[in-house]
Amino acid sequence: MTPDTEKKDRITIGFSGATGTFIIERWNKDLKVFSGAAQELGADVTVQLSAGGIREQIAQINYMVNQNIDVLVVLAHDTELIAGAIRQVQEAGIPVVAYDRLIQGTPIDAYVSFDSKEVGRHFGAALSRAVPRGRYLVVNGSVHDVNSFDISEGLHEIIDPYIASGAVELVREIWLDEWSFDEALEKIGAIFQETTDFDAIACGNDAIANAAIQLLSERRLAGQVAIVGQDAELISCQRVVEGTQLMTVYKPIGTLAVRAAQVAAAIGKKENKPPPDTLMDNQSGAMIPTYLEKTTAVYKDNIDIVIRDGFHSREDVYRNTGIIP
Repeated sequence: MTPDTEKKDRITIGFSGATGTFIIERWNKDLKVFSGAAQELGADVTVQLSAGGIREQIAQINYMVNQNIDVLVVLAHDTELIAGAIRQVQEAGIPVVAYDRLIQGTPIDAYVSFDSKEVGRHFGAALSRAVPRGRYLVVNGSVHDVNSFDISEGLHEIIDPYIASGAVELVREIWLDEWSFDEALEKIGAIFQETTDFDAIACGNDAIANAAIQLLSERRLAGQVAIVGQDAELISCQRVVEGTQLMTVYKPIGTLAVRAAQVAAAIGKKENKPPPDTLMDNQSGAMIPTYLEKTTAVYKDNIDIVIRDGFHSREDVYRNTGIIP
């Protein structure tokens, strides 16, 4: 902490996340890094993890409004239904930062995330190179998360010319209600009851990819279908080096969480916030200052990027191969 920071009164940042999202491996890392960075910037962090869906999250947000927080950071369960609660927060004079998922329908002070369209383009590039001709299944993420639609847009930007030419047949495209392994297992399983004749599967995240690979393994088809996901979860990195998952998108969570803490602290202290990378439309009539971190497509031959960054250890990534290079 610098002397200038020490002289300023500490502020309190409220962080609201839906508990269901924290089942996913990466979110615990986000919160740990965010809290540590905020502390160094002279901010205490009050965390509320709601008990499930959007109603619970709204109740927790309403609770935090009365806890003398200076700024609210929100990882939204439903990016549209949360708008009414966010308006009430702002009416109470508390600025709002959207984390990872862009809140829709009401102006907010900032949005910090990864470039989800780029994630989708990584999906499309990986699959179109590995399977330039073949039958595709697309399993999108949560229909309540605008990121799912951005990922889909980026994916289709790459694969639609292949579809138009007849090289790729998009056999099925489905959407999930949640970013859920169990839901993916059920819905992909239902499709596999009809047919497993797929050459490539685009999965909205690694939890979905894990469900697809489990179902393929049960049918002795794992490794025969090109599968992509995102988040660089440990099991997915292991599967990349084993050859049952083609690619996962690595998102440098440490960089994102630190940047979010910097933006939130500056807003809470009424300082000039860092200049945004771009402005985004969130269907509110206002353009939202947006901070976007870059992502990397991770294959077997460049898996070292997640190891060098300390995201996973080399021993853990290669644990199931019997050989640690």
